[in-house]
Amino acid sequence: MPELKFKPVRHNHKEFLAKAAKRQGFVEEYDALAVEYQVANQMLTARARAGLTQDAVAERMGTTKSAISRLESAGKHAPSLATLKKYAQAVGCELQVRLVPHKSA
Repeated sequence: MPELKFKPVRHNHKEFLAKAAKRQGFVEEYDALAVEYQVANQMLTARARAGLTQDAVAERMGTTKSAISRLESAGKHAPSLATLKKYAQAVGCELQVRLVPHKSA
């Protein structure tokens, strides 16, 4: 794994979710954004694996750090497939999209 060029902020997501789940309506809203959170998590993981900062990804994509920040924040922005493809290329990945049938009961 390449050495990271930035220092990630320590975050215990399980603790955060346990505390947040106590707030009224949180669980329903969080569950409604499950796919967005999965995509954001994959983006952050890919960027970290590539050892890149948001500034570096922005430069590779020809955009701004604030645009990358919006892309990586679940639920606040719905990026196009073209934008996701550019992001994937910038962090050394390829974008794959799948439609998975619901499991029948």
